Amino acid sequence: MSSILHSSLEAICVTSAIKQQVTVQPDGFIKFRSPELKAGLRAEVIVITKELSIQPPGLLLFMGKGKGAFATPEKADAFIRRERDTW
Repeated sequence: MSSILHSSLEAICVTSAIKQQVTVQPDGFIKFRSPELKAGLRAEVIVITKELSIQPPGLLLFMGKGKGAFATPEKADAFIRRERDTW
């Protein structure tokens, strides 16, 4: 637990932070329990989610898939050679 001391002319407020990793349950329910929390204390809750991001496939995945496209430069060169030979 870390603490930060804020002061003003009216009051002194000690801010404490407790960090835990939790799993979100069905219906968005989060269970958070800490013996450091006292009944009746006011608390501010900030939820920071972490998701695995699936990268979209790169454009190389589509190389050679379209009509008239070539999967490799060698296949394109072979096609051009065959076309030249027909002249």
